[in-house]
Amino acid sequence: MPANTVMLAQMMRELSDRPGFTEAMLAQLNQGAKKGPAFLTPALVDRLRNLIVGKDWQGLDRFPGWTMREINPTIRVVGHVVGKDEKVEALAARYPGIPANAEQLKTFVDLGPYTLDKPETINLDTPSTLPAFTTDGLVSELGAGVIRGDSANAQLAPLHAESQRLADVLNRLSLNGTDGMALLNAKWNDERYASTPQGLIDALIQTGENVTVSDARYFANFGHFHYKGQDVMMPFWVNSQIQVPGTNRPLLVPVSHAEYEWEIRGPKFNANVSWYFGIDGKAEFRVMDTQDQPWVMVRHAHEYTGEQAVEVTRLVGKMTVAYMHQHIARSALPFGGYYALGVCQDSIAAIEKKMTGKATLFPNTADAELFDDPRDAEVNTLITDIPKDRAGALPEPERIFGSLPTDNIASVSIPGLGADLVATQQAWHNGKLKRTYGPRFRIRVALEALGSVLALLVVGWLLRSRSQQP
Repeated sequence: MPANTVMLAQMMRELSDRPGFTEAMLAQLNQGAKKGPAFLTPALVDRLRNLIVGKDWQGLDRFPGWTMREINPTIRVVGHVVGKDEKVEALAARYPGIPANAEQLKTFVDLGPYTLDKPETINLDTPSTLPAFTTDGLVSELGAGVIRGDSANAQLAPLHAESQRLADVLNRLSLNGTDGMALLNAKWNDERYASTPQGLIDALIQTGENVTVSDARYFANFGHFHYKGQDVMMPFWVNSQIQVPGTNRPLLVPVSHAEYEWEIRGPKFNANVSWYFGIDGKAEFRVMDTQDQPWVMVRHAHEYTGEQAVEVTRLVGKMTVAYMHQHIARSALPFGGYYALGVCQDSIAAIEKKMTGKATLFPNTADAELFDDPRDAEVNTLITDIPKDRAGALPEPERIFGSLPTDNIASVSIPGLGADLVATQQAWHNGKLKRTYGPRFRIRVALEALGSVLALLVVGWLLRSRSQQP
């Protein structure tokens, strides 16, 4: 365990009997999280509540521990009963492409002070005038010493004003010229004008700024809770359907969070932004200046510079537009399309495969049949080409381990996980990996246990018979 960290079960062991606290916590979780799969369907809410009320602390620390085959139906049920949003339906009918009104557009992507209905030039040579970092709206108190939300990252928060402006500009440039929208230009270094996200990144590189784009992976923090000044460890566990060697247990793995991150450092410009499709339903560039809890760790699976950094930025811009089209066409999808259109991993894995030839993230949940807009042909192909986990197929070990936020798996601080990962990885590399298969696996385990008991009884009977012989 990292210093100053407690498990969720420890917090709930102390607070579950406090009137109203459990329901208040569930309500907070249902509001979504920046880096976590907070799609709390009724079935998952009931599961979490039952674990707490039943004081099943061991089960709580491995919540929910379901396979993707078990999780998928709970999402689909919500999708079937959700009603249409009349306002968004009317908006889609009025604007068959992207709506021009910036206030309406904030439902889909954050543009800061910029709009789509008038041409504009943004001068990045002058310092940003946006406000400095604040935790207002990011941190809330639940009482009893519990806080939800994270504080400032000491290195990145001081760059907030420049980072927020860059995120807003990259979002706006992504939508440039789409479906007849007005053109926005970003002026840089007194003479360069960029009208696309990749054009701006290329201009920064060409004028001496150091730009690195990282494919970053974390353990998703499902709760973002702090209790009496301590971080609360709260991953969201999925059954990988791989048997932990030497046990009859399946390997449970915390869901990971994946995003692309831009670090820009130079004589004139310093900023950090990320991009991912989140539980808020937005596929967009974002600031990344809050402090992650140590247990989530981080690994850069790939780092891109130069022309490759420009290409990743181009593909991300294409993804932003494709998800915008999806929002307008499918406004009734629950969770802003999160899960049906993928989770954070899908788009990152799709670009990873384009850049490296492999997709090494799990799980991927996008329904490829929904990506049918001919305007987004390149994105449609990218999403179609990655492995899918919607039907409960057994995930490849390469994706299970590829999603982890560290190469040193023995260093994982979540209790019990590091040892399970080491043993499983060794079995994989040695060609001795075994799978679990739900009810069949449980039947096999029961038969093996019964066989062991019978064998012991037979051995005991033989020994007893021999001892009674003259």
